[in-house]
Amino acid sequence: MDELVSRILSKYPPDKKEGLLPILQEIQAENGFLTEEILSGVSGHLNLPVNKIYGVAAFYNQFCFHPRGRYHFQLCHGTSCHLFGSSTLLGELEKHLKIKAGNVSRDGKFSLEVVACMGACSQAPVIRVNETWHTHITPEALCKIIRSFKDKKE
Repeated sequence: MDELVSRILSKYPPDKKEGLLPILQEIQAENGFLTEEILSGVSGHLNLPVNKIYGVAAFYNQFCFHPRGRYHFQLCHGTSCHLFGSSTLLGELEKHLKIKAGNVSRDGKFSLEVVACMGACSQAPVIRVNETWHTHITPEALCKIIRSFKDKKE
């Protein structure tokens, strides 16, 4: 098992199922995504079947099973966001980032995900880039946001 996962698991008592979410959150925060090997290691530590751990991780939007781009765009497509134009925003995102939803750009700079609801319905439409929220987004505002990330010197 990976040194990072071993270090994190050592902080949590074995067989304590209530540690599952904090363990997954900490691994996600440090590794960026969860792999089969990671889920298997957590399974062994907590004495839980891998499919149960996967089921929990798949339920929560915060967990990812593949690498994300340096700038991860999440677009809310809940009812309110949909009514306020998230479908149009999705088209703009795909056009300007040159990727389809669910993918990562070839250079690894951008990834795009459509999520069912981000819980900010009164501020629709909403996108999140990494941990920064953008509300009441228009196509023009979206272009400025995208441009700000494209212009960043790495």
